Amino acid sequence: MVERVEWMSPIDYEILLFFEEHDIRVSPKVLSANIDYDRQYTSKRCRRLMEADILEKDEAGLFILTNKGREFLTGRIKASEFEDN
Repeated sequence: MVERVEWMSPIDYEILLFFEEHDIRVSPKVLSANIDYDRQYTSKRCRRLMEADILEKDEAGLFILTNKGREFLTGRIKASEFEDN
């Protein structure tokens, strides 16, 4: 599992776990159904992870993990790099 980032909530780790296991583009609706959280809250947290450059959203509104997000999951980027976000 990844290092704890102070501003992240439990759902953020569920989102990261989903993308670690599934290298696909998904809508907040599909993501929320797979991690068992409310769609609106999932969408809000995806936007927050996007602000931190962990997720990105394509033209169709689908989210995917960024390269920075992948490096965080593998431990190549430390949690301290996200503390100012």
